[in-house]
Amino acid sequence: MHTPHRPRARFRALAAAACSTVLGAGLLAGAGTATAASPAAPQMRAGSKVVGYFTEWGTYDRKYYVKNIETSGSAARLTHINYAFGNVTGGKCAMGDSYAATDRAYTAAESVDGAADTWDQPLRGNFNQLLKLKKKHPGLKILWSFGGWTWSSGFGEAAKNPAAFAQSCYDLVKNSKWAGVFDGIDIDWEYPNACGNTCDTSGRDAFKNVMAALRSKFGSGNLVTAAITADASGGGKIDAANYASAAQYVDWFNPMTYDYFGAWDASGPTAPHSPLNSYSGIPKADFNTSATVAKLKGLGIPAAKLLLGIGFYGRGWTGVTQAAPGGTATGPAAGTYEQGIDDYKVLRTKCPATGTVGGTAYAKCGNDWWSYDTPATVATKMTYKNQQGLGGTFFWELSGDTANGELIRAID
Repeated sequence: MHTPHRPRARFRALAAAACSTVLGAGLLAGAGTATAASPAAPQMRAGSKVVGYFTEWGTYDRKYYVKNIETSGSAARLTHINYAFGNVTGGKCAMGDSYAATDRAYTAAESVDGAADTWDQPLRGNFNQLLKLKKKHPGLKILWSFGGWTWSSGFGEAAKNPAAFAQSCYDLVKNSKWAGVFDGIDIDWEYPNACGNTCDTSGRDAFKNVMAALRSKFGSGNLVTAAITADASGGGKIDAANYASAAQYVDWFNPMTYDYFGAWDASGPTAPHSPLNSYSGIPKADFNTSATVAKLKGLGIPAAKLLLGIGFYGRGWTGVTQAAPGGTATGPAAGTYEQGIDDYKVLRTKCPATGTVGGTAYAKCGNDWWSYDTPATVATKMTYKNQQGLGGTFFWELSGDTANGELIRAID
């Protein structure tokens, strides 16, 4: 799940809970069988897309700037950046934080190219920094992502008039004030015809209709993508919306194959939040990446239109005595910005991995139990991605990685 938080934002999936402290399992759904026209972009080998989310609010307490994408070496490895998030309100696309996006003045030390912003320049903020990054990396594409956990409640109103919604999104994304920044739009609706932070009742075809309108408006020269649920359980969130029919309108889907389990279930059982495969004792049988991908492909969604999701963070419990998964807990472990969650760059030294299960890593340190991906488990997932013929990899989100891009370097 992706949840815009100030400063907390991630993808949410299964359990509904308060947005600030509980972020549920991210669930994504698939696309149909027809193939949308590809945008004008450099050709790349199959499976090689690498899409990273950049959070608008991360420039505040995290102090993660567009410049850090460059200095970490991540920019050279990315094919696409999803800028998160724009708001959805009144049936329209809207700015999230205009100060962060277009107004904040960057110092020379903070700027991508080492040049400070001036008081009279027409565009500052993240958008100007992204333009500077694109100048260094001409093949890099950027999409503006709308919605997320907190701001998905507006999609129900948008679905009542998809054409008007699509027009508002186009006018905003392609605004001449920031011409050249965005190469398309990403929709993160959590969740169509199902419950996330709020419950949507717009119907099974609402998502398809919205995506059809966006494709019609943005045309074949822009990217149109969507983050979707990973809930492959019978009668779960994938079944709630017509993702298969929507597939013809998207360039690809980002199934949120993380946040399957977490400390929103405060007493446990402990379980890795991003298992690749099922394992003996997994709390829910279809809550793993392989089950998600199998279900989406089974709906007729082309493998090349599915990207493999990686979380650059971990989820954890406290009050745990058992080292192996499946132990009981007393609540969420302490995190840097919120309970039960922390960045990979913190956890790799704070609570080093002690074992693997279901194709991902876990760690027991003191009374805390954490699960997260490491370079080694990311490599395992890349092998799976290639075996399945998936279109590439995406991850949430850039600031969770180390200063030298340890996790993104493990993505092929």
